Amino acid sequence: MNDQQTLIPPEIEARTESYKRIGFAFGDRFFILLFVGLVWLGPAFFNARFVYAMLGWDALVLLLWLVDLAQMPQPGQLVVKRSWKAPPALSMDCEVEITLRNSSPRGVHAKLIDAVPPQLCNEPPTLLIDARARSERVASYRIRPMQRGDAELGSCYIQYQSSFRIAERWVRARLEQTVRVYPDLEDARRHSMYLLRSRQVALEKRRTRMRGIGREFESLREYQDGDEYRDICWTASARRAKLVTRVYQMERSQTVWIVIDAGRLMRARVGSLSKLDKAVNSALSLAQVALYSGDRVGLIAYGRGIRQQVAAAKGSSHLRRLIEQLALVHEEGAEADHLQMAGRLLTDQKRRSLIVWLTDLAETAMTPEVIEAATMMMPRHLVLFVVIGQPDLGDLAAKKPGSASEMYRIAAAQEMVHRRELLLARLRERGALAMEASFGSVSPVLVNAYLQIKERNQL
Repeated sequence: MNDQQTLIPPEIEARTESYKRIGFAFGDRFFILLFVGLVWLGPAFFNARFVYAMLGWDALVLLLWLVDLAQMPQPGQLVVKRSWKAPPALSMDCEVEITLRNSSPRGVHAKLIDAVPPQLCNEPPTLLIDARARSERVASYRIRPMQRGDAELGSCYIQYQSSFRIAERWVRARLEQTVRVYPDLEDARRHSMYLLRSRQVALEKRRTRMRGIGREFESLREYQDGDEYRDICWTASARRAKLVTRVYQMERSQTVWIVIDAGRLMRARVGSLSKLDKAVNSALSLAQVALYSGDRVGLIAYGRGIRQQVAAAKGSSHLRRLIEQLALVHEEGAEADHLQMAGRLLTDQKRRSLIVWLTDLAETAMTPEVIEAATMMMPRHLVLFVVIGQPDLGDLAAKKPGSASEMYRIAAAQEMVHRRELLLARLRERGALAMEASFGSVSPVLVNAYLQIKERNQL
């Protein structure tokens, strides 16, 4: 994706400041020096005057601590900056750089703890940086987001010492920042670029142009018997002194609506990702391919109500908007209201379009509501109905039973698989393009189905 750079969170920097009432402490070597002073305890058993020697040593160590503390850089002389090397995306490693700038005449040994939420990292990352006098040093850590949406990062906390490491200061840099975790951008780019290169170029070369059908202008040619008079271009005819007619072709710019079910059925997880995560990643792959093909793409994500809706449009700025909204799609604990969503889309989209519906089927004896909702849309739109499969269900249905209890489990799984196939077959009979995609291949299945629809001019 060429505009991934625009998704990178901005750099943020701040001067350090004290954040505790007592913003200093004893360093490691302070306690080592005190421990060395304990050697006077031995002679003190035989001569009490050695106790004064030990106390004198302790006073000297305390004086060294005070001198070291006074000469250490003040909090305002340190500046911390956080910068991102790539946009944070679901299940993708992302590198974050922390820059420590020291404007004081003394070097520091610093331990930095960045307040990163569990959404991005299991525990706050800790960095060790040695910054010389009047210089800056850079360290980095990696995060791996496991949840889409907005994440709140807090301050960066620093403990630093001088080169003597007798005294220590505690400061913080206010680097509060809200970053948005996007869908898996790399997965979307990988699938879309591969499929586009292997299929879309060949598709455009062998596309059969249906002349005389549609109202998208293609070219001019001399008038022929049978041409309609309304297609004559009178201005061109006047210039050429002979009749010239317009040639039309099927409209290439069509409307694609991506519909994502965010109800409870999409909360099922396979590994670290939920079905909704997979649906969102696949929706992004499809959106890139469709926009590249010249189509207008819209988005609806719904649960009990419409959660995200983006009107159909084109362009790179529109892709950015789709990515932003896809990042905010989250699962709900209740069953989604499919009929409400279908009614909204039928109201908003009057012209025939392609509806790509990513959902799952409830295991009930009655016809699921989502089937009825899809049936409502078929007379006006072409519906590509994609059910995300559950791998363990298919694996269980394909097993051979080894015991009576296992036989019942396998029979139940086979019945569930058979019922899903019947429901999808019923949709196909009514004119929908219905299929079940395995969890690991939703993106290629979805984009391949879209390209086949374009190739066959099914819209």
